[in-house]
Amino acid sequence: MSPRLELALQNGLSLSSPLSVICPVPAHDLSALPRAAQVAQVVQPFKPFYDHFAAQGFDTVPETDDRCEDAIVFLPRAKALARAMIHLASSRARGVVVIDGAKTDGVDSILKDVRKRVSVEWPLSKAHGKIFWFQADPQSFEDWAAPKTQIVDGYHTAPGVFSADGIDPASAMLLNALPAKLGPRVADLGAGWGYLTAELLKRDNLKSVHLVEADHTALACARINASDPEARFYWADAVTWSAPEPLDTVVMNPPFHTSRSADPTLGQGFIAAAARNLTRNGTLWMVANRHLPYETTLNEHFARVDEAAGDNRFKVFEASRPRR
Repeated sequence: MSPRLELALQNGLSLSSPLSVICPVPAHDLSALPRAAQVAQVVQPFKPFYDHFAAQGFDTVPETDDRCEDAIVFLPRAKALARAMIHLASSRARGVVVIDGAKTDGVDSILKDVRKRVSVEWPLSKAHGKIFWFQADPQSFEDWAAPKTQIVDGYHTAPGVFSADGIDPASAMLLNALPAKLGPRVADLGAGWGYLTAELLKRDNLKSVHLVEADHTALACARINASDPEARFYWADAVTWSAPEPLDTVVMNPPFHTSRSADPTLGQGFIAAAARNLTRNGTLWMVANRHLPYETTLNEHFARVDEAAGDNRFKVFEASRPRR
């Protein structure tokens, strides 16, 4: 059992079914919770984490508005998203809403704000974080609801998605570095809310653009931003995704962390996936933060690798002729 949740259950917290467990990550041990769909449900929009809990036998969904008796919210780092999750949990639950978060995820600030609105039980501290709970009261959190429409720089975004406040400068650099012709079959790996795909679809020489994104919320935004007959959308982990057709070009601005710590193996997995899905003469166009060590992996998977553009923050690679 997740340590703070176990401590809460030992100190008076009682959970009733149906229980909604919102945005746990694999580090959260839910093994003591029941798996039956009518008893507990995991809500997780990030595909690799969704797959993790589904494989454990939990009834897992990327999103839901269904009513529940009690809800547990595992706080994300983004404050706007955390508030939206608490609002939604309080709107769906009839009983208690439990908030579990690490100090690095801003649990102290959230606790302070929640206390101004409702009566809070405890909190309990353990493992560099806190857990507390309160009786669900949707009216107290109405102003925390996620906006029905969030438009930035002319694009639809949403709280918590990557670059929710505007066009990512690295992606903009990548777009400016791309040649006029990319080949007719293109994939955008880790496409986010669809900026690169939307811009590529303005070209008239593309037959298909495959947009691959693990964040279900970001993908919903991309479906709006990149609505075009040539666009294909995949809620999938780009590292394991297989293209339905050989690709001429892959473009990507891969993630480099799923927590606060940088993890270059994520981008390295994207590079391997790109090489696997490209034709023999295909090309990868990739942007990355300057400090990330991708050159060795690129040279392992491609016969030719060049830095096509860059500055002191970012670097754009053109990698061609994938190795088999």
